[in-house]
Amino acid sequence: MRFGPAGYPSAGKTAEGALQYTRDIGLDALEVEFVRGARISQERAKAVGDYARKIDVRLSCHAPYFISFNSDSDETRAKSIDWVLDTARAAHALGAYIIVIHAASYGKSPGTAMESVIGGLRKCKDALDSEGIKDVVLGVETMGKQGQFGTLKEIAEVMDSVDGVRPVLDVAHVHARGVGALKTRDSMQSLVDEFFPLCGDVAHFHISCIKYGEKGEISHLPLETKEPDLQHLADVLDGSKQECTFICESPLMEKDAVVFRDMFPKHRLPK
Repeated sequence: MRFGPAGYPSAGKTAEGALQYTRDIGLDALEVEFVRGARISQERAKAVGDYARKIDVRLSCHAPYFISFNSDSDETRAKSIDWVLDTARAAHALGAYIIVIHAASYGKSPGTAMESVIGGLRKCKDALDSEGIKDVVLGVETMGKQGQFGTLKEIAEVMDSVDGVRPVLDVAHVHARGVGALKTRDSMQSLVDEFFPLCGDVAHFHISCIKYGEKGEISHLPLETKEPDLQHLADVLDGSKQECTFICESPLMEKDAVVFRDMFPKHRLPK
C-alpha cells in the first residue's frame, strides 16, 4: 500500500523538493494536479518522473476539472478529449500510471450521459493507442454530487465498452452522494467488495472527509471530522493483498496522508 498527497506539498520549493519532502515524511505516492491544464513540457515531465522513480514515489495525475463529455456545448466536448489527451501525454512522460477524470455532469440531458462518456473516452483511448501510449490508465472518479456522472455501477458500464478504463474510488464522494452512506465497517466492506473486482492491478483511492447535504458533496474536510470514519476503511483493508494507492485530498493533504497511513499498524513508522 502506498500513501501520498493530492498535489505538491508547499514545503518543497520545486517539484523535486516537494517529492523529496513527501518521501522524508514517510509517504511514497503523489498525485500531480493538472486540474487547470497539463502545462508541462515533455522534458520537464521526464525529469520530474525520473526523480520520483529515484526516490520511489509512485505518481498519478489529475486531469482538468472542466472536462465534461456530456456538455451541451460541442466545443466543450471536443476540448474535453484534448484535455484528457494532454494529461495522459504528461502522465506518460512522468511515468504516472493513471490519470483521474471527472467525466461529466448529467446536466439537462441525463439520458445521454452514459453514451457521451463512452463516446468521449473511446476517442481518447483510440488516440492514445495511435500514439503508442498504452501505459496510462483512464481513471474515472466516483463523484460526490448526485447531479454528476460517476457511480461505480456507471463506471463499470463504461469499462464494458472502453478498454483501459478503471474506477478511481473517492470514498468521501461515495459517502456524500449517499448522504452519509458509509457510517459502519460493514458499509465500507460492501464498497470495497464492489470496487476491487473493477480496480485492476492497482486500486486507486482518494481519501478525505467531507461536508454534505441533501444533494451530496459540499466541501472536503480533515480526517479528524470522521465523515466518514476512515478507520473503518483501514480495518477492512488491513491484511488485503490488493495493491493500493491512497491519495489524500483533505485540506491537510500531506498531514492527513500520514494520519491515514498510521491507521494501518504495518505501515506506521516507529517514533
